[in-house]
Amino acid sequence: MISVTLLGTGSPLPSPDRAGPSTLVRAGAASLLLDCGRGVVMRLAGAGVMPVALSAVLLTHLHSDHISDLNDVITTQWVMTSTETPLRVYGPPGTQQVVDAVLNMLALDQQYRLDHHADLDYRPAIDVTEVRPGDALVVAGAHVVVHETDHRPVAPTVGYRIEHAGTVAALAGDTVPCPGLDALCQDADLYVQTVIRADLVKLIPNQRLQDILDYHSSVEQAAQTAARANVKTLVLTHYVPPLLPGQEDEWRAQAAAHFTGDIVLGDDLTTITAG
Repeated sequence: MISVTLLGTGSPLPSPDRAGPSTLVRAGAASLLLDCGRGVVMRLAGAGVMPVALSAVLLTHLHSDHISDLNDVITTQWVMTSTETPLRVYGPPGTQQVVDAVLNMLALDQQYRLDHHADLDYRPAIDVTEVRPGDALVVAGAHVVVHETDHRPVAPTVGYRIEHAGTVAALAGDTVPCPGLDALCQDADLYVQTVIRADLVKLIPNQRLQDILDYHSSVEQAAQTAARANVKTLVLTHYVPPLLPGQEDEWRAQAAAHFTGDIVLGDDLTTITAG
């Protein structure tokens, strides 16, 4: 069995109701955090999983809205451990540079804590693995395969196909349709995709918002990908513009025009289980 919890369903646009992009995958003994958007540690607490219990952090790409609270995950995991416990972080090339910069930013805070707590005699230990498409990992018994996605000019970007006991969850991050995305999602039980409502974005007279149309999947494109790949359940997240109360049927109808499987939209902490 695999369960997927949408920790943060928001976007770079601040919302009082939606944390930044982040998803929790529980597969057997594995607890995997996909991306670290704003508010992620609070949402982890809401899901009943503290950072100290994470098997690994998986980063899809290094856009700020997907890594803004990596520092909070690192610090909270560190101060809640009683012995030096490495935090495993997987991500595309550039991840080590980001982690090094985060640790440098936290250096003063770490020294304050070391000076104050006699039992805290070690700094955060971060075990970074930079991954590329085709890499296969085993994390706490869950099998994870890395796939290429397309979020150019952000490059490289990756998605993760997580399998446990015959159940598959495919988590794509920000991307437009591409062959790597189709391979990632093929026959998946759950396919989690960040989406935009292209029809609504086009109505907003702001060039910076218009620019997002060419490197995010629309609701329709996500549904088309799900249909091509024979996915069982399509899970939409990272809503742009924000999904407002009462709009769920509109979003679902756009997807249902192209995909006949189950379609899930939800607030933060929505959980979907398969297997």
